[in-house]
Amino acid sequence: MELTKEEQSMLDGEEGEGVQKAVEILLALGKIYDAGRFIPVSSAQVAGVSYKNLGDAGLEFLEDWANKGAKVRIPTTLNPAGIDIENWKKLGISDEFAQKQIRVIEAYKSMGIQPSCTCTPYLAGNLPKQGEHVAWSESSAVSYANSVIGARTNREGGPSALAAAIAGRTPEYGLHLDEDREPNLLVEVKCELNSISDFGALGYIIGKEAGNSIPYFKGIKQADSDSLKSLGAAMAASGAVALYHVEGITPEAKLGTTSTGELGTTPETLTIENLDDGYKSLNSDAQDIDLIAIGCPHASLNELKKISNLLDGKKIKSELWITTSRKIMLAAGNEVAKIESSGAKVVADTCMIVAPVEELGFKTMATNAGKAAFYAPSHCNLNVRFGTLEQCINAAITGKWS
Repeated sequence: MELTKEEQSMLDGEEGEGVQKAVEILLALGKIYDAGRFIPVSSAQVAGVSYKNLGDAGLEFLEDWANKGAKVRIPTTLNPAGIDIENWKKLGISDEFAQKQIRVIEAYKSMGIQPSCTCTPYLAGNLPKQGEHVAWSESSAVSYANSVIGARTNREGGPSALAAAIAGRTPEYGLHLDEDREPNLLVEVKCELNSISDFGALGYIIGKEAGNSIPYFKGIKQADSDSLKSLGAAMAASGAVALYHVEGITPEAKLGTTSTGELGTTPETLTIENLDDGYKSLNSDAQDIDLIAIGCPHASLNELKKISNLLDGKKIKSELWITTSRKIMLAAGNEVAKIESSGAKVVADTCMIVAPVEELGFKTMATNAGKAAFYAPSHCNLNVRFGTLEQCINAAITGKWS
């Protein structure tokens, strides 16, 4: 790779061992993908935050890097941690886990990162512009940044995103390049999409088939940001989709089209007549529900308002978590109060997948999130019921799935 004088200086250790380590990681990555140079990035989103995923080895890796004096030089946000940093005791999380998690957060803070632990950084102040180059590592956030915002990022790993934050640059390859953002899978949607869970079911189906392809959706008549968030998160979970286009909706949907509006190449085509496979694959036969988890990716202000209205004047029988960013939680004071008056918990900083829920005695979980439904059996040893928000809230109130 061709390095500037500043980059060579960083690699030579003239800005300290922490910066040198960051550039070494990025240089190795660039060589793997045959990048010719580094490009500046304006923000980073760092995964590898929950102690549940990191363990002691990951914690030691971060503390060692921090001790080398590494500091980020661009705005940087963190993925969800394994606890609600301010209210972890109310969730029943052990002191031992919480203290290890707090050490992880302190290591990141010592590098100059604010502990805004969320998988929706674009709702919490880290909002790039269309065409802006960033280095993000949370799969659903990567999908949203590329697809809905039109920013440019590869699906970074936690260490490479942190390295980019410290160095302020990333190798130029993949989705940073125009030619690698062209769609290569045409998806004809022939069924109605009426709920967040419908978009999650569709995302699960397409992710399985697409792998790391770039789908181009036709037939989606309308979709708000929450629906697109759900679609991208599910495709990134069941597959490795980091960018998709929706005709007439997402900002780069015109890429790869001719003047007649047809795709310029002849890609593989998938036709989706119904969502049955998605709902069937993401559902168990559990009837008694221990935990209802909403907010994967983290709930928006609009989602909190919907939940508040559904719970108005009601009391729950089963544990109900609504996970969101702390910024959204603070902005939704009235909705949070109404939700929590039902007995539900509005939880910041974490989510049902990266929190140690398997230690809390839960056996079954209901969710309207395709991503959560996909990961919960393997990551949390939970049986899952997957359906609409209304079904999930009813399960919280009755303790049963219907």
